[in-house]
Amino acid sequence: MTGGLGGSGGAVRADVDGPVATLLIDNPGKRNALTAAMWRAIPQLLADLAADPAVKVVVVAGAGGTFCAGADLDDAAAIAADGEDSVAVHAERALAAFPKPTIARIDGFCVGGGCQLAVACDLRFAGDDSRFGITPAKLGIVYPRSTTRRLVALVGPSRAKLLLFTGELLDARTAERIGLVDTVVAADTLAATVRDTAAVIAGRSQLSVHSAKAIIDGWDGPVRQNLTEVAEGIAAFRQRRAPRWPSG
Repeated sequence: MTGGLGGSGGAVRADVDGPVATLLIDNPGKRNALTAAMWRAIPQLLADLAADPAVKVVVVAGAGGTFCAGADLDDAAAIAADGEDSVAVHAERALAAFPKPTIARIDGFCVGGGCQLAVACDLRFAGDDSRFGITPAKLGIVYPRSTTRRLVALVGPSRAKLLLFTGELLDARTAERIGLVDTVVAADTLAATVRDTAAVIAGRSQLSVHSAKAIIDGWDGPVRQNLTEVAEGIAAFRQRRAPRWPSG
């Protein structure tokens, strides 16, 4: 399945390959800057992927060797004016609330709104030649409350302040050291590393994976076991075979 939404200045599309879907930011002529139409497309594409039982993991990536250079400057002022109700915040929230595991595959530049999307993912893998920047102070923009707090939760208050106060670019290893990125690999192995990690996650118990994500993200409801899955997991471990998890 392939679906795409956006406008004449670029698009965001969803490509599904077995249990792994790629949400691809595709505006390479502007380093994958996101127009308002592209931001607006993201929640609908995510809703479609959430409803597809075959999809177990979503990878967020950019076309043409760059993750995302942020909001398209032609739309940046209008997006900023909408504050917490902007299309960018709605897209970020939809990604953060997505019920299945998400991985940002970051190569090239990951700046501004690109970082906003990457931080909203569960995991962030980056090529060693990638560059990161959170740049509202360069444009006179105040980041929304939810966006800023998600960044603070990831890197801590002091690092968040440094990123936001200066707007300077970081290299991949520095981003990894401060917790902005989980894993840095050679740029030419990034796609394979993410693909392999997504395949491993897709092969695990989805009940376990989804429950772990919900609990880590703050869900405080009762934890329930599926004893059929537990029995299958134990049997597969003892028999040294892949588990046969129920579909869904």
